[in-house]
Amino acid sequence: MSDFAATLQRGEVVAFPTETVYGLGADATNSDAVLKIYETKGRPRFNPLIVHVTDVAMARRYVSFSPLAETLARFWPGPLTLVLPRRPEAGLSDIVTAGLDTVGVRVPNHPLALELIGAAGVPLAAPSANPSGKLSPTTAEQVRRAFGGRVPVLDGGPCMAGVESTILAVEGGTVTQLRAGALAREEIERAIGQPVAVAAEGAAVASPGMLASHYAPNAALRLNARAAEPGEAYLGFGPGEATLNLSAEGDLHEAARNLFAMLHELDTRATRIAVAPIPRAGLGEAINDRLKRAAAPRG
Repeated sequence: MSDFAATLQRGEVVAFPTETVYGLGADATNSDAVLKIYETKGRPRFNPLIVHVTDVAMARRYVSFSPLAETLARFWPGPLTLVLPRRPEAGLSDIVTAGLDTVGVRVPNHPLALELIGAAGVPLAAPSANPSGKLSPTTAEQVRRAFGGRVPVLDGGPCMAGVESTILAVEGGTVTQLRAGALAREEIERAIGQPVAVAAEGAAVASPGMLASHYAPNAALRLNARAAEPGEAYLGFGPGEATLNLSAEGDLHEAARNLFAMLHELDTRATRIAVAPIPRAGLGEAINDRLKRAAAPRG
């Protein structure tokens, strides 16, 4: 752990595990280090980054909490990112926020991630540890393959959630979901006792995961397919024949956990992938969001 923390303190990038996907982290207060994230990923500079911290107390150094945001922070540690007003005096790099006066923060629910942040002594800016627009990694080996071994990887085993965090913008007394994720919108609504709005398609990029084409394998995807056509691999859900099955039992938590790993596997086997229909309730919202962006036309 000390070697990884020292690498971060030198202004370099490291990949590390979270409960959602592996992140590509750098010191969020060091602009040169943050630039290395964008350079390593080939990420557009207008796409902001999430800042990972150890707890609410550390988050308060960098963002301002409203009473509603304090209530939502009860989901931490966990797969929830809150987009809140940044504290200009706190020292976060402007590159992290892509010029916005807000920043996304979260406390990851993974012991190695928390240990790494604590050992480095700085907040970590960290998008998913993959080339920009490609499939997010849920194992250390996927990160190593994606970057050809050029990025040191702290191996924490397979990620338990399998899709990225849910992102909420909190403004006054309103909450807007900018990205569906591993924490279902219905669960959030129950906790705060009010509806959560959903950002309109084509809204300005205020957080990661809002680009139309994202999370994409090399293979072409065909969604809501009842069966494979000749030459296609079939990613199933529920009972039935499939090349790989996200969850034969129809369990959306299992499907979310398997989504990126199975797309990685099928991407090595086929140039076209057909995907079974996935219910949109609960975590199905996040799964369908990732699939829709993965299947979008690529510019």
